[in-house]
Amino acid sequence: MGLVDVKDAQFKAHNLGLDLVEVSPNAEPPVCRIMDYGKHLYEQKRKTKLSQKKQHVVSLKEIRLRPKIDDHDRDIKINRAAKFLDKGHKVQFTMLFRGREMMHVDRGREIMNEVTETLAEKSKVERRPVMLGRRMTMVVSPEKQQ
Repeated sequence: MGLVDVKDAQFKAHNLGLDLVEVSPNAEPPVCRIMDYGKHLYEQKRKTKLSQKKQHVVSLKEIRLRPKIDDHDRDIKINRAAKFLDKGHKVQFTMLFRGREMMHVDRGREIMNEVTETLAEKSKVERRPVMLGRRMTMVVSPEKQQ
């Protein structure tokens, strides 16, 4: 509309049942627009929601193991980890040692190596098995990020 007095612009917006919104306050002279401000806010929120919907947030899933775990139970946990990896999540394997099990840390390392070998085609090892106190942890991530 060009250069218009503030009072005239407010009057026109009021007659149309719309709002006078300052779009660019730093411009010389300031730029304003006559629009439905509520509708504008709604569309902005909707755009941000849609953009967030398309994002995939990678989270860290934890699977706990013990040194005395049976082969079948270990396979079930590995299959669960494979499903997490297929969805694009990172998986942390935690081997818990209690009491006299601390003498068999080598058995825990063997189990971690078996897990790594089993999931080799679906994942890559992000952090090798590390002993921290009574826990041994290892982190694997999906081979290709989605």
